[in-house]
Amino acid sequence: MTSDDPIDLQDRLAGTLLGTALGDALGLPAEGMSARAVARRFGRLDRFRLLGSTGFVSDDTEQSALVAQAIARHPDDLDLCVRAFRRSLLGWFGRLPWGVGRATILSCARIAVGMRPSGVRSAGNGAAMRAAIVGTFFRDEAEKRLALGRALAEVTHRDIRAVEGALYVAEVAAACARRPSEADPFASQDEGRRVVTDPQLAGAIDRARELAESGASIGEAAGDCGTSGFVVQTLAFATFAFLRHSGDPFATLVDAVSVGGDSDSIGAILGGWLGALHGESGLPAAPIARLHDGPFGPTHLRALAGCLARRRQGDVSAVPGYSAASAMARNLMLYPIILGHGFRRLLPF
Repeated sequence: MTSDDPIDLQDRLAGTLLGTALGDALGLPAEGMSARAVARRFGRLDRFRLLGSTGFVSDDTEQSALVAQAIARHPDDLDLCVRAFRRSLLGWFGRLPWGVGRATILSCARIAVGMRPSGVRSAGNGAAMRAAIVGTFFRDEAEKRLALGRALAEVTHRDIRAVEGALYVAEVAAACARRPSEADPFASQDEGRRVVTDPQLAGAIDRARELAESGASIGEAAGDCGTSGFVVQTLAFATFAFLRHSGDPFATLVDAVSVGGDSDSIGAILGGWLGALHGESGLPAAPIARLHDGPFGPTHLRALAGCLARRRQGDVSAVPGYSAASAMARNLMLYPIILGHGFRRLLPF
């Protein structure tokens, strides 16, 4: 298939969104934990651990879906696309999602009262974690990809490291989506690296590449790069995990999220890249089938991918949405579980 083949594009779009969801759901139970605590409590995170055998996504996947919706509504108008995302983000926030970062909370408050700009000076992961779908959709349109990627990032994050981090995530995804699934990940990462000019972010990413080239272990890289919610650390470690990918997306994700830290965002970013490279057809079907299929679940994400693929062909059919009532009910139902996991992390055993 060529890069213009709509079937191939739909597979890569679905892979990007479902890969984001898979990494997010695998990593969510270990968020904020150390690698030692993860090993003691869970062993390896090779299955979902939040509630039974079902995987639940968090804000990483949900914001990626909101970005996809905004692009589907206005693929050729940057201003309208950003406005659509800003409005949908505020509505989504009103349904009490969990795992939302401080920068997103402050930005949503600013949106609610009409403040511009809405983004705050934060170098968190919020802009980067949702950016892969921008790259996959605009994989052959560099100018649109960069302009929209920057504008969407600045809705919540205006720190240069967060903005360039989002652009880097999108560029790596775009490079992956243009290549066959067996392509060398180093080539895709090299393309993405070109948009990073901030010295701190660039140095961390380059150090991660050196670690991957030298054959460092996942534990060594986690200690060197860091795994906190600081975008510089997250993108460095996600880069290392992506570069050491040997063809098994699930094993790559399991290794990366099992070190803890901001594990859901690490998993989401890495999963988005792996999905852009392999497409849904190259991702593991069994764990994806165990993701909760409510709002922002596999059915919804596949529908968004199909809509985006049709948009590339000029189709103007309705954009798939989600049930606001179902999203609110799910969030309220699972809050005790989320809070329980949070308190459990405070215990020394």
